[in-house]
Amino acid sequence: MRLSCVFALGLAATTLSLGADAAAALDVQHHSLHHVSRRLHGAARTSTSTSAHRVHAATPAFHHATLTHRRHRFYERFTASSFAKGDIFGGDITAGEDPIVRQAAIHALDGMNGTAVVIDPSNGRILAMVNQKLALSPGAEPCSTIKLSVALAALHEGIVTRDTPVHLAGFRMNLTDALAKSNNLYFEELGRELGFERVHHYATEFGLGELAGWNIDGEQLGVYPSEAIPQSEGGVARMCSFGQGVSMTPLQLGAFVAAIANGGTLYYLQHPTSPEEVLAFEPKVKRNLEIAGDIPSLQNGMAGAVQYGTARRLRGNFQELPVFGKTGTCSDKGTRFGWFASYSTTPMGNLVTVFFLEGGRPTFGPRAAELTGAFYRNLWDRNYFADKNVEASAGAQAETLLAR
Repeated sequence: MRLSCVFALGLAATTLSLGADAAAALDVQHHSLHHVSRRLHGAARTSTSTSAHRVHAATPAFHHATLTHRRHRFYERFTASSFAKGDIFGGDITAGEDPIVRQAAIHALDGMNGTAVVIDPSNGRILAMVNQKLALSPGAEPCSTIKLSVALAALHEGIVTRDTPVHLAGFRMNLTDALAKSNNLYFEELGRELGFERVHHYATEFGLGELAGWNIDGEQLGVYPSEAIPQSEGGVARMCSFGQGVSMTPLQLGAFVAAIANGGTLYYLQHPTSPEEVLAFEPKVKRNLEIAGDIPSLQNGMAGAVQYGTARRLRGNFQELPVFGKTGTCSDKGTRFGWFASYSTTPMGNLVTVFFLEGGRPTFGPRAAELTGAFYRNLWDRNYFADKNVEASAGAQAETLLAR
Protein backbone atom coordinates (compact mmCIF):
# COMPACT_ATOMS: atom_id res chain seq x y z
CA MET A 1 0.00 0.00 0.00
CA ARG A 2 1.47 3.39 -1.01
CA LEU A 3 1.26 6.49 1.11
CA SER A 4 0.39 9.76 -0.62
CA CYS A 5 3.09 12.25 -1.59
CA VAL A 6 3.94 14.99 0.87
CA PHE A 7 5.06 18.29 -0.66
CA ALA A 8 7.22 20.50 1.52
CA LEU A 9 6.04 24.12 1.52
CA GLY A 10 8.88 25.31 3.74
CA LEU A 11 11.91 23.78 5.39
CA ALA A 12 14.26 25.80 7.61
CA ALA A 13 17.38 23.84 8.58
CA THR A 14 18.31 24.19 12.23
CA THR A 15 21.98 23.85 13.18
CA LEU A 16 22.71 23.41 16.87
CA SER A 17 26.53 23.81 16.89
CA LEU A 18 27.16 20.32 18.28
CA GLY A 19 30.01 19.27 16.00
CA ALA A 20 29.71 17.21 12.83
CA ASP A 21 29.12 13.81 14.42
CA ALA A 22 26.54 14.99 16.94
CA ALA A 23 24.68 17.20 14.48
CA ALA A 24 24.39 14.35 12.00
CA ALA A 25 23.00 11.97 14.60
CA LEU A 26 20.76 14.31 16.57
CA ASP A 27 17.04 13.60 16.21
CA VAL A 28 15.89 17.03 17.38
CA GLN A 29 12.55 18.63 16.70
CA HIS A 30 12.45 20.78 13.57
CA HIS A 31 10.45 24.01 13.54
CA SER A 32 8.89 25.65 10.47
CA LEU A 33 7.94 22.38 8.78
CA HIS A 34 4.64 22.47 6.90
CA HIS A 35 3.22 19.77 4.66
CA VAL A 36 0.21 18.99 2.50
CA SER A 37 -0.83 15.33 2.25
CA ARG A 38 -3.49 13.36 0.44
CA ARG A 39 -5.34 10.47 2.03
CA LEU A 40 -4.26 6.87 1.69
CA HIS A 41 -5.90 4.80 -1.03
CA GLY A 42 -7.75 1.91 0.60
CA ALA A 43 -9.00 1.37 4.10
CA ALA A 44 -6.84 0.40 7.04
CA ARG A 45 -7.88 -2.74 8.83
CA THR A 46 -9.63 -2.35 12.14
CA SER A 47 -7.57 -2.76 15.26
CA THR A 48 -8.43 -5.73 17.43
CA SER A 49 -6.59 -4.41 20.46
CA THR A 50 -8.56 -3.53 23.56
CA SER A 51 -7.84 -0.77 26.04
CA ALA A 52 -8.16 -0.80 29.80
CA HIS A 53 -7.36 1.35 32.83
CA ARG A 54 -6.73 4.48 30.76
CA VAL A 55 -5.80 7.66 32.55
CA HIS A 56 -6.64 10.88 30.71
CA ALA A 57 -5.47 14.35 31.57
CA ALA A 58 -5.62 17.84 30.12
CA THR A 59 -2.90 18.75 27.68
CA PRO A 60 0.13 19.93 29.66
CA ALA A 61 1.68 23.24 28.70
CA PHE A 62 5.11 22.87 27.13
CA HIS A 63 7.16 25.88 26.10
CA HIS A 64 10.27 25.33 24.02
CA ALA A 65 13.58 27.09 24.51
CA THR A 66 14.04 30.42 22.75
CA LEU A 67 15.80 30.41 19.38
CA THR A 68 17.97 33.43 18.54
CA HIS A 69 18.76 34.24 14.90
CA ARG A 70 22.32 35.28 14.09
CA ARG A 71 23.87 35.45 10.65
CA HIS A 72 21.21 33.20 9.15
CA ARG A 73 21.80 30.45 11.70
CA PHE A 74 19.74 29.48 14.74
CA TYR A 75 21.26 28.95 18.17
CA GLU A 76 19.30 27.49 21.04
CA ARG A 77 19.97 28.89 24.50
CA PHE A 78 20.21 26.43 27.37
CA THR A 79 20.24 27.36 31.04
CA ALA A 80 20.41 23.88 32.62
CA SER A 81 23.63 22.03 33.41
CA SER A 82 24.33 18.62 31.89
CA PHE A 83 26.43 17.59 34.86
CA ALA A 84 25.34 16.47 38.30
CA LYS A 85 25.66 18.81 41.24
CA GLY A 86 26.18 16.90 44.47
CA ASP A 87 25.33 13.28 45.14
CA ILE A 88 22.29 12.51 42.96
CA PHE A 89 22.28 8.86 44.10
CA GLY A 90 22.44 9.45 47.86
CA GLY A 91 18.70 9.16 48.48
CA ASP A 92 18.21 5.96 46.48
CA ILE A 93 16.78 2.84 48.13
CA THR A 94 19.10 0.08 46.99
CA ALA A 95 18.76 -2.97 49.28
CA GLY A 96 16.64 -4.91 46.78
CA GLU A 97 18.65 -4.05 43.66
CA ASP A 98 21.28 -6.04 41.81
CA PRO A 99 24.50 -4.37 43.07
CA ILE A 100 26.53 -5.16 39.96
CA VAL A 101 23.89 -3.72 37.62
CA ARG A 102 23.51 -0.66 39.81
CA GLN A 103 27.23 0.07 39.93
CA ALA A 104 27.56 -0.41 36.17
CA ALA A 105 24.79 2.15 35.59
CA ILE A 106 26.36 4.69 37.98
CA HIS A 107 29.75 4.35 36.32
CA ALA A 108 28.15 4.70 32.88
CA LEU A 109 26.45 8.00 33.76
CA ASP A 110 29.94 9.30 34.56
CA GLY A 111 28.86 12.48 36.32
CA MET A 112 26.10 13.48 33.90
CA ASN A 113 22.76 14.66 35.25
CA GLY A 114 20.43 11.78 34.50
CA THR A 115 18.86 8.52 35.53
CA ALA A 116 19.20 4.92 34.40
CA VAL A 117 16.53 2.26 34.89
CA VAL A 118 17.36 -1.40 34.20
CA ILE A 119 14.52 -3.93 33.95
CA ASP A 120 14.16 -7.69 33.60
CA PRO A 121 11.50 -7.83 30.86
CA SER A 122 10.58 -11.43 31.67
CA ASN A 123 8.91 -10.38 34.92
CA GLY A 124 8.94 -6.58 35.28
CA ARG A 125 11.48 -6.47 38.11
CA ILE A 126 13.56 -3.29 38.28
CA LEU A 127 17.13 -4.51 38.76
CA ALA A 128 18.49 -1.00 39.30
CA MET A 129 17.09 2.52 39.37
CA VAL A 130 19.81 5.12 39.86
CA ASN A 131 18.89 8.70 40.70
CA GLN A 132 15.43 7.63 41.79
CA LYS A 133 14.24 11.20 42.33
CA LEU A 134 14.51 11.84 38.58
CA ALA A 135 13.33 8.38 37.56
CA LEU A 136 10.11 8.79 39.57
CA SER A 137 9.46 12.39 38.46
CA PRO A 138 6.53 13.47 36.22
CA GLY A 139 8.81 12.98 33.24
CA ALA A 140 9.34 15.07 30.13
CA GLU A 141 8.54 15.15 26.44
CA PRO A 142 9.39 11.70 25.06
CA CYS A 143 11.06 13.30 22.04
CA SER A 144 11.63 10.76 19.27
CA THR A 145 11.13 7.73 21.51
CA ILE A 146 7.40 8.31 20.83
CA LYS A 147 8.10 6.95 17.35
CA LEU A 148 8.11 3.39 18.77
CA SER A 149 4.46 3.69 19.78
CA VAL A 150 3.49 5.29 16.44
CA ALA A 151 5.38 2.65 14.44
CA LEU A 152 3.63 -0.21 16.25
CA ALA A 153 0.25 1.46 15.72
CA ALA A 154 0.87 1.88 11.99
CA LEU A 155 2.12 -1.71 11.63
CA HIS A 156 -0.83 -3.14 13.53
CA GLU A 157 -3.32 -1.08 11.52
CA GLY A 158 -1.77 -2.26 8.24
CA ILE A 159 -0.88 1.26 7.12
CA VAL A 160 2.73 0.26 6.42
CA THR A 161 5.04 -2.71 6.53
CA ARG A 162 8.70 -2.32 7.35
CA ASP A 163 9.45 -2.13 3.59
CA THR A 164 6.63 0.18 2.42
CA PRO A 165 8.23 3.16 0.61
CA VAL A 166 6.70 6.37 1.93
CA HIS A 167 7.04 9.33 -0.44
CA LEU A 168 8.18 12.44 1.39
CA ALA A 169 9.55 15.81 0.25
CA GLY A 170 11.92 14.78 -2.53
CA PHE A 171 12.80 11.33 -1.22
CA ARG A 172 11.39 7.97 -0.17
CA MET A 173 11.94 6.08 3.05
CA ASN A 174 10.76 2.84 4.65
CA LEU A 175 9.99 2.17 8.31
CA THR A 176 13.34 0.53 9.08
CA ASP A 177 15.36 3.54 7.95
CA ALA A 178 12.86 6.02 9.42
CA LEU A 179 13.30 4.47 12.87
CA ALA A 180 17.06 4.06 12.49
CA LYS A 181 17.56 7.67 11.40
CA SER A 182 14.65 9.06 13.43
CA ASN A 183 13.06 10.85 10.49
CA ASN A 184 10.44 13.36 11.64
CA LEU A 185 8.76 13.83 8.23
CA TYR A 186 8.05 10.10 7.99
CA PHE A 187 6.37 9.94 11.39
CA GLU A 188 4.46 13.16 10.84
CA GLU A 189 2.90 11.49 7.80
CA LEU A 190 2.09 8.33 9.78
CA GLY A 191 0.46 10.49 12.45
CA ARG A 192 -1.76 12.23 9.92
CA GLU A 193 -2.81 8.93 8.38
CA LEU A 194 -3.52 7.28 11.73
CA GLY A 195 -5.38 10.26 13.19
CA PHE A 196 -5.42 11.24 16.82
CA GLU A 197 -8.03 8.71 18.00
CA ARG A 198 -5.96 5.73 16.88
CA VAL A 199 -2.68 7.29 18.01
CA HIS A 200 -4.20 7.93 21.45
CA HIS A 201 -5.69 4.43 21.67
CA TYR A 202 -2.38 2.68 21.07
CA ALA A 203 -0.36 5.04 23.26
CA THR A 204 -2.61 4.43 26.26
CA GLU A 205 -2.77 0.70 25.51
CA PHE A 206 1.03 0.66 25.67
CA GLY A 207 0.96 2.26 29.12
CA LEU A 208 1.48 5.96 28.43
CA GLY A 209 -0.63 8.17 30.66
CA GLU A 210 -0.82 5.69 33.54
CA LEU A 211 1.45 4.65 36.39
CA ALA A 212 3.93 2.00 35.29
CA GLY A 213 4.81 0.66 38.73
CA TRP A 214 3.11 -1.50 41.31
CA ASN A 215 3.14 0.39 44.62
CA ILE A 216 6.43 2.12 43.87
CA ASP A 217 6.65 4.82 46.51
CA GLY A 218 7.04 8.28 45.02
CA GLU A 219 6.22 7.40 41.40
CA GLN A 220 4.58 10.32 39.61
CA LEU A 221 2.40 10.27 36.53
CA GLY A 222 3.40 11.26 33.02
CA VAL A 223 0.35 12.23 30.97
CA TYR A 224 -0.93 11.59 27.47
CA PRO A 225 -3.46 14.28 26.49
CA SER A 226 -7.07 13.37 25.70
CA GLU A 227 -7.07 15.55 22.59
CA ALA A 228 -4.53 16.60 19.98
CA ILE A 229 -2.45 19.71 20.40
CA PRO A 230 -3.68 22.64 18.24
CA GLN A 231 -3.04 22.43 14.52
CA SER A 232 -1.16 25.72 14.77
CA GLU A 233 1.41 23.85 16.90
CA GLY A 234 1.62 20.91 14.52
CA GLY A 235 -1.36 18.82 15.66
CA VAL A 236 -1.18 15.05 15.73
CA ALA A 237 1.69 15.05 13.22
CA ARG A 238 3.99 16.86 15.63
CA MET A 239 2.85 14.66 18.51
CA CYS A 240 3.91 11.60 16.51
CA SER A 241 7.31 12.87 15.43
CA PHE A 242 8.72 13.87 18.82
CA GLY A 243 5.90 13.79 21.37
CA GLN A 244 5.02 17.46 21.67
CA GLY A 245 2.27 17.88 24.28
CA VAL A 246 3.06 14.52 25.92
CA SER A 247 4.99 13.87 29.12
CA MET A 248 6.48 10.43 29.69
CA THR A 249 8.43 8.98 32.60
CA PRO A 250 11.46 6.67 32.40
CA LEU A 251 9.34 3.97 34.05
CA GLN A 252 6.54 4.27 31.48
CA LEU A 253 9.03 3.99 28.62
CA GLY A 254 10.82 1.11 30.34
CA ALA A 255 7.62 -0.89 30.85
CA PHE A 256 6.65 -0.37 27.19
CA VAL A 257 10.06 -1.41 25.84
CA ALA A 258 10.00 -4.43 28.18
CA ALA A 259 6.73 -5.50 26.51
CA ILE A 260 8.43 -5.21 23.11
CA ALA A 261 11.38 -7.26 24.38
CA ASN A 262 9.24 -10.08 25.80
CA GLY A 263 6.78 -10.39 22.93
CA GLY A 264 3.82 -8.39 24.24
CA THR A 265 3.33 -8.78 28.00
CA LEU A 266 2.99 -5.40 29.73
CA TYR A 267 4.07 -5.99 33.31
CA TYR A 268 3.63 -3.70 36.26
CA LEU A 269 7.17 -2.68 37.17
CA GLN A 270 8.19 -3.66 40.69
CA HIS A 271 11.13 -2.31 42.66
CA PRO A 272 12.03 -4.58 45.57
CA THR A 273 13.43 -2.60 48.50
CA SER A 274 14.88 -5.46 50.58
CA PRO A 275 16.36 -8.96 50.12
CA GLU A 276 13.13 -10.37 51.57
CA GLU A 277 11.08 -8.68 48.87
CA VAL A 278 13.42 -10.09 46.22
CA LEU A 279 12.85 -13.63 47.53
CA ALA A 280 9.08 -13.10 47.64
CA PHE A 281 8.93 -11.44 44.21
CA GLU A 282 6.00 -12.43 41.97
CA PRO A 283 5.37 -10.90 38.51
CA LYS A 284 2.20 -8.86 38.03
CA VAL A 285 0.75 -8.63 34.52
CA LYS A 286 -1.05 -5.42 33.63
CA ARG A 287 -2.32 -6.67 30.25
CA ASN A 288 -1.26 -8.57 27.15
CA LEU A 289 -0.63 -6.55 23.98
CA GLU A 290 -1.38 -7.96 20.53
CA ILE A 291 1.95 -6.90 19.06
CA ALA A 292 3.89 -10.16 18.68
CA GLY A 293 3.45 -10.20 14.90
CA ASP A 294 4.60 -6.59 14.58
CA ILE A 295 7.71 -6.76 16.76
CA PRO A 296 10.10 -8.22 14.12
CA SER A 297 9.39 -5.27 11.80
CA LEU A 298 9.93 -2.81 14.64
CA GLN A 299 13.09 -4.61 15.76
CA ASN A 300 14.72 -4.09 12.36
CA GLY A 301 14.56 -0.34 12.77
CA MET A 302 15.74 -0.48 16.39
CA ALA A 303 18.72 -2.59 15.29
CA GLY A 304 19.40 -0.10 12.49
CA ALA A 305 19.51 2.76 14.99
CA VAL A 306 22.46 1.10 16.73
CA GLN A 307 24.18 -0.18 13.59
CA TYR A 308 24.08 2.94 11.42
CA GLY A 309 21.55 5.41 12.81
CA THR A 310 21.17 7.86 15.67
CA ALA A 311 22.37 5.39 18.34
CA ARG A 312 25.56 4.28 16.58
CA ARG A 313 27.71 5.87 19.30
CA LEU A 314 26.75 2.88 21.47
CA ARG A 315 28.94 0.65 19.32
CA GLY A 316 31.98 2.73 20.18
CA ASN A 317 31.76 1.24 23.68
CA PHE A 318 30.13 -2.14 23.12
CA GLN A 319 29.67 -4.57 20.21
CA GLU A 320 29.71 -8.00 21.84
CA LEU A 321 25.92 -8.47 22.08
CA PRO A 322 23.03 -7.22 19.91
CA VAL A 323 21.25 -4.12 21.24
CA PHE A 324 17.99 -2.71 19.83
CA GLY A 325 17.01 0.84 20.71
CA LYS A 326 15.60 4.28 19.99
CA THR A 327 17.03 7.70 20.78
CA GLY A 328 15.19 10.93 21.51
CA THR A 329 16.27 14.57 21.79
CA CYS A 330 14.19 17.71 22.43
CA SER A 331 14.06 20.69 24.77
CA ASP A 332 11.76 22.64 27.08
CA LYS A 333 12.33 26.01 28.78
CA GLY A 334 16.09 26.00 28.29
CA THR A 335 16.58 22.36 29.28
CA ARG A 336 17.51 19.68 26.75
CA PHE A 337 16.41 16.06 27.18
CA GLY A 338 18.31 13.05 25.91
CA TRP A 339 16.62 9.64 25.86
CA PHE A 340 17.75 6.19 24.88
CA ALA A 341 15.56 3.15 25.47
CA SER A 342 16.83 -0.28 24.48
CA TYR A 343 16.87 -3.99 25.05
CA SER A 344 19.62 -6.51 24.51
CA THR A 345 19.81 -10.22 23.86
CA THR A 346 22.18 -11.81 26.40
CA PRO A 347 23.03 -15.33 27.58
CA MET A 348 20.82 -14.67 30.61
CA GLY A 349 17.87 -13.41 28.58
CA ASN A 350 16.84 -9.92 27.55
CA LEU A 351 17.75 -6.83 29.52
CA VAL A 352 15.94 -3.47 29.16
CA THR A 353 17.57 -0.12 29.85
CA VAL A 354 16.30 3.47 29.82
CA PHE A 355 18.86 6.27 30.07
CA PHE A 356 17.32 9.72 30.48
CA LEU A 357 19.49 12.85 30.64
CA GLU A 358 18.65 16.47 31.45
CA GLY A 359 20.89 19.45 30.80
CA GLY A 360 22.24 21.74 28.13
CA ARG A 361 24.21 21.40 24.91
CA PRO A 362 26.13 18.19 25.87
CA THR A 363 22.81 16.41 26.52
CA PHE A 364 21.11 14.60 23.63
CA GLY A 365 19.87 11.16 22.60
CA PRO A 366 23.05 9.86 20.94
CA ARG A 367 24.93 10.68 24.15
CA ALA A 368 22.41 8.58 26.13
CA ALA A 369 23.05 5.74 23.67
CA GLU A 370 26.79 6.11 24.18
CA LEU A 371 26.33 5.85 27.96
CA THR A 372 24.20 2.72 27.45
CA GLY A 373 27.13 1.19 25.58
CA ALA A 374 29.36 2.06 28.54
CA PHE A 375 26.84 0.35 30.84
CA TYR A 376 27.01 -2.89 28.85
CA ARG A 377 30.79 -2.63 28.68
CA ASN A 378 30.92 -2.38 32.47
CA LEU A 379 28.78 -5.51 32.84
CA TRP A 380 30.78 -7.38 30.21
CA ASP A 381 34.12 -6.54 31.77
CA ARG A 382 32.88 -7.82 35.12
CA ASN A 383 31.80 -11.13 33.50
CA TYR A 384 28.22 -10.42 34.50
CA PHE A 385 26.66 -12.32 31.62
CA ALA A 386 29.01 -15.29 31.97
CA ASP A 387 28.31 -15.51 35.71
CA LYS A 388 24.57 -15.34 35.14
CA ASN A 389 24.81 -18.06 32.52
CA VAL A 390 26.65 -20.29 35.02
CA GLU A 391 23.99 -19.56 37.65
CA ALA A 392 21.22 -20.45 35.20
CA SER A 393 22.93 -23.73 34.28
CA ALA A 394 23.41 -24.63 37.96
CA GLY A 395 19.77 -23.85 38.66
CA ALA A 396 18.62 -26.06 35.78
CA GLN A 397 20.79 -28.93 37.01
CA ALA A 398 19.38 -28.57 40.53
CA GLU A 399 15.81 -28.70 39.20
CA THR A 400 16.69 -31.84 37.21
CA LEU A 401 18.09 -33.56 40.30
CA LEU A 402 15.04 -32.63 42.37
CA ALA A 403 12.73 -34.02 39.69
CA ARG A 404 14.37 -37.48 39.81
